[in-house]
Amino acid sequence: MDLNTLRHSASHILAAAVQELYPGARLGIGPAIEDGFYYDFDIPNVTLTSEDLPRIEEKMREIVKKNEPFERQELKKEEALKLFEKENEKFKVELIKDIPDEKVSIYKTGKFTDLCRGPHIGSTGEIKAFKLLTVAGAYWRGVESNPMLTRIYGTAFPTEEELKTHITKLEEALKRDHRKLGRELDLFNIYHEEAGPGLVYYHPRGARLRLLIEDFLRKEHLLRGYQFVMIPHIARGSLWNTSGHSGYYRENMYYLEIDKQEYVLKPMNCPGHILIYKNKLHSYRDLPVRFFELGTVYRYERSGVLHGLLRVRGFTQDDAHIFCTPEQLQEEISKVIDFAFEMLKTFGFEWEVDLSTRPEKYAGAEENWKHATDALVEALKQKGIEYKVDEGAGVFYGPKIDVKMKDALGRPWQGPTIQVDFNLPERFDLNYIAEDGSKKRPVMIHRVVLGSMERFLGALIENYGGAFPLWIAPVQVMILPIADRHAAYAQTVADQLLSQDIRVETDNRREKINLKIREAQMQKIPYMLIVGDKEEQQKAVAVRSRSEGDLGISDLNTFLEKLKKECYNKSG
Repeated sequence: MDLNTLRHSASHILAAAVQELYPGARLGIGPAIEDGFYYDFDIPNVTLTSEDLPRIEEKMREIVKKNEPFERQELKKEEALKLFEKENEKFKVELIKDIPDEKVSIYKTGKFTDLCRGPHIGSTGEIKAFKLLTVAGAYWRGVESNPMLTRIYGTAFPTEEELKTHITKLEEALKRDHRKLGRELDLFNIYHEEAGPGLVYYHPRGARLRLLIEDFLRKEHLLRGYQFVMIPHIARGSLWNTSGHSGYYRENMYYLEIDKQEYVLKPMNCPGHILIYKNKLHSYRDLPVRFFELGTVYRYERSGVLHGLLRVRGFTQDDAHIFCTPEQLQEEISKVIDFAFEMLKTFGFEWEVDLSTRPEKYAGAEENWKHATDALVEALKQKGIEYKVDEGAGVFYGPKIDVKMKDALGRPWQGPTIQVDFNLPERFDLNYIAEDGSKKRPVMIHRVVLGSMERFLGALIENYGGAFPLWIAPVQVMILPIADRHAAYAQTVADQLLSQDIRVETDNRREKINLKIREAQMQKIPYMLIVGDKEEQQKAVAVRSRSEGDLGISDLNTFLEKLKKECYNKSG
């Protein structure tokens, strides 16, 4: 049985159950989605919550038990309009009017009728395992000016065993939710009423985590021949006209007026890096030129799609642009692929690869698009990398390799991208002096090896469930003095660790030691050092590991060597 067909059929049963329980509920849409299904409803004078889901589930079970067939009918468009107008199904009427065909199909299940292309399973009794999960709000057709509907999410599987496995996975994912852990571990805040949504405020521990990753990235880029650049956050609108962003990306851009001129809050870093490249004449001997910046950009996202660190309005990319000769293109793509995979491996991710091709709305000549796509395909083939083609998912100026990071639960997250661009060098009239003295056009590679720092941190938090490996843990060691009289020795230990670049905090509260240990464990601190009379007398520490528990008493130098070894190996 096809899983999508099963889940789409379950969404119809959900809709039938809701209309039985809430007469007057009007139907939106109810598709199958990855891992489940949903259905949108307009229910006058009713606000559904998660507490209502068991009741709806029970009604669904009654419908399943009746084993009613899914019956398909074809109607003329006018007949369908009359049918749904009579039922006051205004959203279905709107959908029918947008259908270009003269005939439409409907499905009946008992007394329930829905506009639908299908297919469906034979009867309701074929659904063996399902569960409703959450209630959310959703704008009709995803447009903010449209009515807000009630969306019920659910899932369905062929067997109860598969459903149980999936629910267990969801429960684990909930424990790892970066928004929940961000609050519990005091890492960041993603919303202040005074400032507005989609803007991230990093707290001290969260800022430290991000800076640790950024410092590591800077070192790795220096080793690979990148030069650091920095550009302003705004530029005249004319720059974005030249780049094409104004024509292809305007709805995602923030426009300002300064001195009666149009300016743009930058949505991307590439035009700024291009201006730096154009600032002097380049020889073929200079190429490739690799510019790198941890560049913050701003893009308009609708309030309804903002989601923790994963979808925000202001974010920072580990952004680089490589200007190279056509002859160097293949090797540069290959190096970026190796760099990206090495970074993901270092941070504990596996990955999968997509090739995103020319979108419907694009800039530049088809010949250049083919050349760029062929270069990406060839690089993947040479390395023996398996990939899927994502038709039409490229950016307006070029095709790209999209690397999805896979976390501890096997979930994919958007990460590194590698884009080949013949278009912007043409638009900005970029040149280099070739060996024969002629002017030639460089090729441009846009790339990130982690992606948006915000999205990467969200994925990292969920991958580790907040229990970061020692080398990037914001606090590596928590010192826990047993009593006030041990505070001075605790400070001595802290000073020694700090002098060796160990990130350490001390819990000097007048609380019982077991409470301090429990709270440090909940804060997912890699190591706790307990100091009391015995430890002070022996000039030692009692070591407790987040993952291994009590490790006994150790002298400080031995413990330091253990920490340094773990950090060097990027383990722990």
